[in-house]
Amino acid sequence: MNLKKTIFLADDDEDDRFFLRDAINQIENNIEIIEAVNGPDLLEILKTHPHTQDVLIVLDMNMPRLNGLETIQAIRMNPAYAPIPAVMISTSSDRWLIEQVKQAGIDKFVTKPSTMEGFLCLARELCNSF
Repeated sequence: MNLKKTIFLADDDEDDRFFLRDAINQIENNIEIIEAVNGPDLLEILKTHPHTQDVLIVLDMNMPRLNGLETIQAIRMNPAYAPIPAVMISTSSDRWLIEQVKQAGIDKFVTKPSTMEGFLCLARELCNSF
């Protein structure tokens, strides 16, 4: 039995969520994308989706209420969600920021694309990471 893959996508920018969702659907159509607009929303959504296999979390760094760093810290503190692989996307490529999120438990850091081709490249990377 082939389980459907799931990406939990947390980003407060509706356009970025749209472009990434569209790019992922162009690359692979067997992925469910569950969206959140901020960190607390993502944490609530994770509670209602207990599966941790074939799951990937994608977080934007700059979100209201809880930013990506605070959100990944909360995820890694919860034993039920700690093993889920997570990718941080950000418009910033600051080395200090990258080091901070890696220490917090992010598996990969990617600079947020600004073109559809960039979103397609990111989508390929995400689809191949689980």
